Amino acid sequence: MYTFDSRIRYSEIDRSGRLSIPAVVDYFQDCSAFQSEELGVGVEYLANKKRAWILNSWQIVLERRPEECEKITVGTWGSGFDKFHATRNFIMKTTQGERLAYANSIWVYINTETGMPVRPTKEEIDVYKLEAPLEMEYEPRKIKLSRKWEEKEPVKVQRSWIDSNDHVNNSWYVKTAFEQLPQDLEIRQLRVEYKKQAYEGDILYPRYAREEQRTLVALCDEKQKPYAVIECR
Repeated sequence: MYTFDSRIRYSEIDRSGRLSIPAVVDYFQDCSAFQSEELGVGVEYLANKKRAWILNSWQIVLERRPEECEKITVGTWGSGFDKFHATRNFIMKTTQGERLAYANSIWVYINTETGMPVRPTKEEIDVYKLEAPLEMEYEPRKIKLSRKWEEKEPVKVQRSWIDSNDHVNNSWYVKTAFEQLPQDLEIRQLRVEYKKQAYEGDILYPRYAREEQRTLVALCDEKQKPYAVIECR
């Protein structure tokens, strides 16, 4: 397992004084990037090969959100490869060992010139030294859509949302979706399914649905085809 230590910053908390859920996503995403960079297969390596790992889905379980100034350890490890796909687990703990959050994620390796999936080389797989998957109740990759939606105000993709892959960074879909959620919604599990990439200047059309056991936000194009679907339980 690769780990790094941190401390919850004021800029990362929400109005409850606890680490925001989008910030949890950022911590996990940054942890995977740190590991890849230290292994020599990070952003520059991938750019030179015209390759990228594109995030396909998140399943994040929240046990307790840490408060401002709490010290934490964030960890990640590769747990499987299958053709074009990789699975990666994450965990966030206090420095005393209390588990705060954990996650599973699925990634797709693509050729950035064609946009098509390709197989990683044996060397690119072996460098991660796969470990056993985290013991958790795994949800399906795909999120079942609601039958009834409430349309929300369109949102324009801003320049600051774009990352080094020239499209909207994964966490910005979550941040945008959370603007549509009730403020008092207490979330135990977050799932995200990424459908297609959005770019600077694109218009996102949020759709909201509240069901008995879950709340959904779909960020769609003008034809109601989702860029990303977010499910909260």
